[in-house]
Amino acid sequence: MKYFNQESERLRFRKFTENDISDWVEYFEENDRLHFLGLDLTKIKDILAKDWISNQLERYKIHGLGLLAVEIKENGQFIGSGGIIPRELDGQNEYEIAYSLKPKFWKKGYGTEIAKQMKRFGFENIETNRFISIIHIDNSDSIHVAKKNGMNVLFRTEFMKMNVDVYGIEKIKFVNN
Repeated sequence: MKYFNQESERLRFRKFTENDISDWVEYFEENDRLHFLGLDLTKIKDILAKDWISNQLERYKIHGLGLLAVEIKENGQFIGSGGIIPRELDGQNEYEIAYSLKPKFWKKGYGTEIAKQMKRFGFENIETNRFISIIHIDNSDSIHVAKKNGMNVLFRTEFMKMNVDVYGIEKIKFVNN
């Protein structure tokens, strides 16, 4: 499926494998934004990384979607994850555009590039009228990315015991841009 083999200007997207676990541990080191994810941060980093990737492998089987490993095309360096996650939110079936980058790759435009690629892929290949991003109300960097991806706040809710704003973009807006 072409979902698992995408490219953007600077990035390549592929399926996670269990071989990525040791490299993904770095995401959980010196990351002051982990509290925005609703994870059990009492777990050790190795377990968090294993659980993260196991969740994606399960999503691939069930939905044919999930977060993908993201690499820099130029050198193959693994920098984070990004993709489309099927969600049930407040009783509605939604598709979330999500991404997470290792801290040393923040503030380089990769989050925006991932989000825009997933929006483009999603609207061209998935039957839905909108995509959302679920963002902790204090996560200013992700709010900035959502806005750069053409999204606006739809509503506030609780998700994974956190106060979040749900940003969204409608297909009609995407088609007209």
